[in-house]
Amino acid sequence: MPLFICKLGSPDGAILQRELEAVDEAQLRAGLEAQGYHVFSLQRSGLKLSFNFLKPRGGRIDNRELLAFNQELVVLLKSGMPIVPVLDAILEHRRKAGGTFAQVLGQVREDVKGGAALSTALERHGRLFPPLYLASVRAGERTGEVPQTIRRYILFLKRSEELRKKLISALIYPSILVVVAVLAIMLLLIYVVPTFSHVYADSGSQLPLLTRLLISFTNTLQSTVVVWLPGMVAAVVGLRSWSRSDGGRQRIDRWKLALPVLGDLFFGYAVSVFSRTLATLLGSGIPIVESLRMSLGTLNNRLLEQGMVIAIHQVEEGGRLSVALEQQQLMPPLALRMLGVGEATGSMEEMLSDVAEHLEAQVEERLQLLTTAIEPAVMLIMGLVIGIIIVAMYLPIFKLAGTVG
Repeated sequence: MPLFICKLGSPDGAILQRELEAVDEAQLRAGLEAQGYHVFSLQRSGLKLSFNFLKPRGGRIDNRELLAFNQELVVLLKSGMPIVPVLDAILEHRRKAGGTFAQVLGQVREDVKGGAALSTALERHGRLFPPLYLASVRAGERTGEVPQTIRRYILFLKRSEELRKKLISALIYPSILVVVAVLAIMLLLIYVVPTFSHVYADSGSQLPLLTRLLISFTNTLQSTVVVWLPGMVAAVVGLRSWSRSDGGRQRIDRWKLALPVLGDLFFGYAVSVFSRTLATLLGSGIPIVESLRMSLGTLNNRLLEQGMVIAIHQVEEGGRLSVALEQQQLMPPLALRMLGVGEATGSMEEMLSDVAEHLEAQVEERLQLLTTAIEPAVMLIMGLVIGIIIVAMYLPIFKLAGTVG
């Protein structure tokens, strides 16, 4: 039987990751839910995600492709065309380009033509589409407002992509600086220092202490490479394996939130994505508890997820969301006040969107400040290390010149 990687919420509020065997995903999901678990995600073991195109075995549709498809879908549905001609029109030009996405849409079109709802047809390829998208389509069919719910999802997708691109672009330059610094230092240690050490060894002169220490360090690196290189590889593999375990993931997520400066950044980003997802689901007409459960996985942090499970239970029992989140410390004070106003005025969706905008702006500002500080710090450290290496290598020459003078 196939093996599935399952992310679950236990009846006592714990977030678990398990590997379980089952005939298929539907049977496994039904069995887990019957035992009282909330299923966040199921993925067949060994399958990889693709970020550039659609793969039928475990891949996900790239956000850009999903965005383009839904923009076409909304425009055609708003024009009053029935769903089957709409899918025919979209498939007409996508089939010319070929690819797996066109094949999947063709199957969706055949299912809809056979009488299935659009959400049902899409859910038959559930591993290929984001759960939030499937829920939005399902909710739109329930309320008779499919174009509006898809348009709302498009806005969510656009804003999420914008924030993701800003985060990536902000980190590119510091990352390049770090790589260049490491390569430059490695070049000096591997090539330049040994060259100088051979010259000085032939001269037989007494070397300064700094030069002797650097040459000794370089020789040690070269002579023990068969020890420290496999050790580093083993450490990386072991750390990666440990980070995937329940205990390791829990510990790492706790450390991430406790980091100075970066902890606030991780927290703000997680809560902003959660708030925008929740606003999108509520705007699609999905009940608050179901929306909260569906948004839970976007936190991507075990510690925050455990607190959110407790908050969801409090909301199920009739508590206010803002109070539950405050007790679990899952939102900043200003965001909690904004959410409380939304609850009091019946404008939860709009206020959650405002909370997301506010937190996203904070994340962007802090990230900009962080990268602005990182760049000169990396340059300074690189300059100091390279400067020490160069000075250490040229000290004997300076000493000889002073003696001759």
